[in-house]
Amino acid sequence: MNPTEYEYLRKFLKDHSGLDLSADKQYLIESRLLPLARKAGLASIGELVQKLQSGSSAIVTSVVEAMTTNETFFFRDKVPFDHFRETIMPEIIKARAGKRSVRIWCAAGSTGQEPYSLAMCLKEMGAALTGWRVEIIATDLSQEVLEKAKSGIYSQFEVQRGLPIQMLMKYFKQNGETWQVNPELRAMIQHRQLNLLHDFAQLGTFDVIFCRNVLIYFDQDTKINIFNRLARQIEPDGFLVLGAAETVVGLTDTFRPIPEKRGLYKPNDPRAAAARPAGLASAPPRMAAVAGR
Repeated sequence: MNPTEYEYLRKFLKDHSGLDLSADKQYLIESRLLPLARKAGLASIGELVQKLQSGSSAIVTSVVEAMTTNETFFFRDKVPFDHFRETIMPEIIKARAGKRSVRIWCAAGSTGQEPYSLAMCLKEMGAALTGWRVEIIATDLSQEVLEKAKSGIYSQFEVQRGLPIQMLMKYFKQNGETWQVNPELRAMIQHRQLNLLHDFAQLGTFDVIFCRNVLIYFDQDTKINIFNRLARQIEPDGFLVLGAAETVVGLTDTFRPIPEKRGLYKPNDPRAAAARPAGLASAPPRMAAVAGR
């Protein structure tokens, strides 16, 4: 891969996925795209670049998905899920006692471990959510990982990463060497393909947004743009959850950090709701009951 080809791929990836590669990441592109090129019957990354330049939509999708990091596991990093159980949901339950409904968005749901972890947290709350309506929207750029998430099927290795044995036995069914999330948990989640660089106003507004471990790959201007748009999709008293290496500080004043709650933020100005486009409803197109309540 020559410097011209690398610069083309850097710009291509930034334009199509937001991925902002530094000048010394040739090895990363080669390790991920060379196998893709060979699978497509191309002899080199140079030929892959030519294919991209020709406007082949199929290869565009394949390249973006190959370069997207989908590393995840159940209850990843633990702290955000402690916040969800101990801070977020107690406040939401109190604030939404009248309408008894909650909307949650996992903005980089990957292969599904994060939204399923949240669904298990909600199920474990028992009587506190009796009669509540719950919707979890899980979005991701990659259609391939969304299909895996929809199936809810995981290997022995995947369920051993972060998932307590009690929850494995309670919410999964073993089938040979794999485990599948039970139907009532799968019914709580809608999986949709979405590129965060594109408009997401059609999703409506949310009480809680998890947007973890994705913004670290974007440049500053892209992060600011996404934060400002997230602020229009969150209820004035809602919560934003970021990854451990991510922050709004120094980028936007639309959110403020919650003291002593790492990675947890609230909208900074409740009047931001007034800036939402007209007709933007918070009611979901379909809501799933918390089964067993």
